[in-house]
Amino acid sequence: MAKKSMVEREKKRQKLVARDAAKRAALKVIISDQSKPMEERFRASLKLAQLPRNGSATRLHNRCQLTGRPHAYYRKLKVSRIMLRELGSAGQLPGVVKSSW
Repeated sequence: MAKKSMVEREKKRQKLVARDAAKRAALKVIISDQSKPMEERFRASLKLAQLPRNGSATRLHNRCQLTGRPHAYYRKLKVSRIMLRELGSAGQLPGVVKSSW
């Protein structure tokens, strides 16, 4: 099931982002500090480039936690519109009432 693997990949990325957040922030502070020597800022930028790409927060993507679908994602429920409809019809979402869809 390819969709489930995308969910697992996204969870792995979230762990990497949480792990590397402090290190990335510290390097970015050094890079943006104009009072530091240029060599030190350049070394910090090289260290930042050597960190894993998936550790960057911009690599995260909102995906449905049930199907892995990246489009039509509801942030509060963490599901796609399709799963929202199915779960709502089945009565598995509290506070959601099927009227006419």
